[in-house]
Amino acid sequence: MRVLVPLPDHDFDVTEVAVPWRLLTDAGHEVVFATERPGVVPKADPRLLEGVLFGRLGAAPEPKAWYRDLTRTTGFRDPLGWIDLRVADFDALWLPGGHAPRMRQYLGAPVLQLRVAEFWALERPVAAICHGVLVLARATGPDGRSLLATRRTTCLPKYLERSAFLATAWRLGRYYRTYPAYVEDEVRAALDDPERQFERGPRTLVRRGTADDHRPAFVVEDGCYLSARWPGDAYLLGHRLVERLDP
Repeated sequence: MRVLVPLPDHDFDVTEVAVPWRLLTDAGHEVVFATERPGVVPKADPRLLEGVLFGRLGAAPEPKAWYRDLTRTTGFRDPLGWIDLRVADFDALWLPGGHAPRMRQYLGAPVLQLRVAEFWALERPVAAICHGVLVLARATGPDGRSLLATRRTTCLPKYLERSAFLATAWRLGRYYRTYPAYVEDEVRAALDDPERQFERGPRTLVRRGTADDHRPAFVVEDGCYLSARWPGDAYLLGHRLVERLDP
C-alpha cells in the first residue's frame, strides 16, 4: 500500500512524521512525501529536535532517532510536488501537524486543500493529527462545505495550545500560536454540530503514548477518517492506520 504524506518545507512536527513513517514502513507499506514544489527536501521544526526551552519540551529520543533515519531515505530527499499529485495512486493519506510559523505554507495552501478534497472523495483512509486537522477543516467538498462538516473529530485541544503558549511566550513569543484563532476553535467552527461532533479526549499535559503503551493516547475514528490531538497520540494513530491497511 502507498501512503501519501504532504509536508511544508519547514517546521513540521518530528514525532507526527517520523512515528507513522516507521510504523508504516515496518508493516511493509510505502510512504510517499510531497512538498509544495517537487524535489524540495523538507525540514522538521529544529526546536523539537534540540529542545524547545532549556533542552526540554521537544520530541522524545525514539522519534528523533527515527527522524534521522528518515532524512537519509530517497523518498524523503526527493518528494513529489503537491500540484502534480495523482491522488488515486495512493491508498491512504496522513496529515501531520506542527505549530511553528512556517507550517502556514502547508496549513493554508489552496492547492493542497484541493488535492486533499480529491482524495477524501475516494473514501480511503485519512489520518490527521494536531494542526493537520486544519487542512481538512479548511478543505471543501462539492457542496462548498468543510470536509469535516458532518464528521466526528478531535484536534489539538485549546487547553494544550494555550498552556504551551503561556509557558513559553516570555522567551519564544508566539511560537506556539500558529494563528490568532486556536486550532480547536477553527475546527469546531467547521462542524455542523460541534457539541456532538467534537471530542476533546482525556485531559493531558505531559504523558504521551509510546510504542508499547497506548493508555495516555486518544484517537477518534469516524468511517475512513481517523484523528488525534498531539504528538502523544502519534503511535496509536499510526497503529490504527496500519490496521486499516492490513485488515
